[in-house]
Amino acid sequence: MRELAANTKAAATPPADPKPDAAVKNKNIDARIFLDDKIKADAALAADCLAEGKRWLDKNAAEAAASRKADPQFFRDGGWDFERKYAIRSVVADRYVSVLRNDYMDTHGAHPNSDVNTILWDKTDGKRISIRPFFTETADGGLTMKAMVKAVIVSLKAEKKKRGTSETATDEWFKELAPNLLKVGAVTLAPSTEAGKSSGLTFHYPPYAVGPYAEGEYVAYVPWETLKPYLTAEGLRIFGGARPKGYAEEP
Repeated sequence: MRELAANTKAAATPPADPKPDAAVKNKNIDARIFLDDKIKADAALAADCLAEGKRWLDKNAAEAAASRKADPQFFRDGGWDFERKYAIRSVVADRYVSVLRNDYMDTHGAHPNSDVNTILWDKTDGKRISIRPFFTETADGGLTMKAMVKAVIVSLKAEKKKRGTSETATDEWFKELAPNLLKVGAVTLAPSTEAGKSSGLTFHYPPYAVGPYAEGEYVAYVPWETLKPYLTAEGLRIFGGARPKGYAEEP
């Protein structure tokens, strides 16, 4: 009976909260950085993400201190609450690693805010890269970027229709999307049903980016075949297959 009681007690004990990989905690702010286990397994990638994360911690800690000094009344219920999580989304050709970076920020405004960005990591060269090597040209306003933006908007409209929010599938909400690598959206290489390949590009948008706050985040998917005419030899090598069913059901 004693053993059963001990086992029951152990089963009832909730798991401990994961320990952050970096943190700042004081009267002004409680901010944390988390790296997923797959990132930690790659020393160079982990060091890169952690260095960026620590800069983010320091920047927001300084801003929180300045804000408390200027407007102490906004800190009566406690300090700011910030969290950043890095997680691997896909690994393509055992070389190109797509990382999602999700931020949570509560500065005691009308509601907490969130943001999403991405990192494309080249394991071979040990550095961040863009998707430029996969396309014959990525000039602002060029054929590749125009095709990419058009396909993104088609995907977003389909997702809005699915969610029942077609009333916001308008040019007004899409006006910030431009045929420019820096303005089309935070991009990752989508996983594929074909091992080692990517099935296309996914673009990640935080609340407010392409719809009202209440609609939350959006993910647009562009199949690789849509961009096939613009692919380099390396692009043709890494793209193939279809998007796995589980990923196709994402928001």
